Amino acid sequence: MPEDLTYKSAGVDIDEGERFVRLISPMVKETFRKEVLTGLGRFGALFALDTSRYKSPVLVSGTDGVGTKLKVAFMCDRHDTVGIDLVAMCVNDILTSGAEPLFFLDYLATGRLLAEKAGDIISGIVKGCKEAGCSLIGGETAEMPGFYRADEYDISGFAVGVAERDGIIDGSAVRQGDLVLGVSSSGLHSNGYSLVRKVFFDLKGLGPDTYMEDFGRTLGEELLEPTRIYVKAFNLLRDAGLDVKAMAHVTGGGIPGNLPRALPEGMEAVIRTGSWPEQPVFQVIRELGNIPEAEMKKTFNLGIGYIVILAPDQGDSALSVLNSSGYESFIIGEIQKGTAGVRYV
Repeated sequence: MPEDLTYKSAGVDIDEGERFVRLISPMVKETFRKEVLTGLGRFGALFALDTSRYKSPVLVSGTDGVGTKLKVAFMCDRHDTVGIDLVAMCVNDILTSGAEPLFFLDYLATGRLLAEKAGDIISGIVKGCKEAGCSLIGGETAEMPGFYRADEYDISGFAVGVAERDGIIDGSAVRQGDLVLGVSSSGLHSNGYSLVRKVFFDLKGLGPDTYMEDFGRTLGEELLEPTRIYVKAFNLLRDAGLDVKAMAHVTGGGIPGNLPRALPEGMEAVIRTGSWPEQPVFQVIRELGNIPEAEMKKTFNLGIGYIVILAPDQGDSALSVLNSSGYESFIIGEIQKGTAGVRYV
């Protein structure tokens, strides 16, 4: 007679899942703001919004994933950075409305749950939440044998923030002559990795351990550089009393695909080519893949991860505030009347 069939023999180890929760609980608690009312393990997480801080609070939410950058993490067997990417992709989006990130939830699905490996992923999420000032208050872990490969996983995230109704940044205040300020990226961030992997791994046959002189480190280390989180940068501008009229998170689609979303009808951004430095990784991809410039612009951030639009008389102050705090920034263009969305000169 065959042995009794169990959930574990079918590929789902509930005991490992419980060990994973015990492993991550201490680090997750390090992210808790005072508004968090429950710990891990409940059916739902409770967050008591302090409405006395706001006249008319509006909740702002966003969700995203990391995409095929995870394939590079699998190749390198390094999993402690992609969680930062996950938080960044979500909180940078809701930040464009002027929202303060409050809490974050994650979803982790894998073919086989290994507590230590999953713990590395959560450690990155924790680091990202600390950087963004929000609490990791819950999540879901799904062990799905036969659906995912045993050594692979996918992650997604969900961020909730709050903004004053009359303080929501929606681009409606943008006017002709306003300045376009770009804040530098940390590299590729989490976009374009299907093309990136095609160039480096398929076309050129390089490996993640290949040392790249242009980068001063291995290819894998360069490609796993986490997405930058811009919450503190915005806080610096707000605390300095600067009037931010619009913001854009430069993700898939590059500047042409994202900046127009922040502009009112009848306005376009004129971007000055060469007004900021690109990280070496973009030139290497451009040359190795023989990629047309138009394709580079609509696929990658090309060195600008976040954009802020301000009045002309606030540009110098904004640059001073950001650059002195480690957020390398540049005036990269201006707003004009038009319908092109983004136009390069």
